[in-house]
Amino acid sequence: MQQVSIADAVTEFANDDSQQFIVPDEFAGLRFDQALARLLPEYSRSRLQEWITSGLASLNGVAASTKQKVWGGEQIQVMPQLHPAELPYQAEDIALDIIYEDDALLVLDKPAGLVVHPGSGNWEGTLLNALLHYAPQLESIPRAGIVHRLDKDTSGLMVVAKSLTAQTALVRLLQARTVKREYLALVWNEVRQGGTVDAPIDRHPAQRVKMAVVEHGKPAITHYQILEKFTSCTLLRCNLETGRTHQIRVHMTHIGHPLVGDRVYHKGTQKCLPELRDILQGFPRQALHATRLALEHPESGKLMEWHKPLPMDMHKLLEQIRLTIRK
Repeated sequence: MQQVSIADAVTEFANDDSQQFIVPDEFAGLRFDQALARLLPEYSRSRLQEWITSGLASLNGVAASTKQKVWGGEQIQVMPQLHPAELPYQAEDIALDIIYEDDALLVLDKPAGLVVHPGSGNWEGTLLNALLHYAPQLESIPRAGIVHRLDKDTSGLMVVAKSLTAQTALVRLLQARTVKREYLALVWNEVRQGGTVDAPIDRHPAQRVKMAVVEHGKPAITHYQILEKFTSCTLLRCNLETGRTHQIRVHMTHIGHPLVGDRVYHKGTQKCLPELRDILQGFPRQALHATRLALEHPESGKLMEWHKPLPMDMHKLLEQIRLTIRK
């Protein structure tokens, strides 16, 4: 029997469109996944194991387990399936509500429920995919021109750069804290007076999907004013000095006023009027809307400002609260 070397195996793999190769004799006694890991070092062990268990990597034409031994001379067929993060982002025809656009930037009103950037569990159907369809030239700009984000279930204004020069300028403006971002937030309980939360934020030490106020986190400052008080909840105007992930949600929870509808940072119940309980607890997302955006234009230097009133779901929520309290 002719012996097969590693070089022979790799050459056959590289030159054959079917992506088949022969297990080298020196791999005798290795597990299937170990042999693949040596032949395909550019892929992680977990990725190769996924291919084996899903039938994308077969041994002598049949499915095999990751622990099955190889003895040399077996034929392996692999049909690599890349992780979505390794694939180019695809343009998708998703409607966008663009309220301003020129050669340097565009400003849009993001609806609640739209993810901004592809990531775990959301590799398609994002704002980035929509931008690539609307303006294909954005493919040449990192993150399709996105310079800041809103959470999936937060609605409101976002700015997107349409050139590398504009993107660099907008990032610098954000870092210099000269971009003004104002939000409307409905929070639990009656807030007694406006104020400022100056509390550092970083990843939650135990729950990695959450952020938290932590002693050695990144500086985070939120100013808030009372717009309308209700029994059991308060409508606030929040202005950000910094732009940390989940900043308003974390800061409001930190001072005892979590956002209505926020299931990540507030899973318990709050004291409230019985007639308001179902209305407030039934709101399906965090009641947070980016209502105002102001910045210096990255090319002209002109101060520009945009406003977007509350979306219909938050508007109806407030109307329900007002009607219920008046009864």
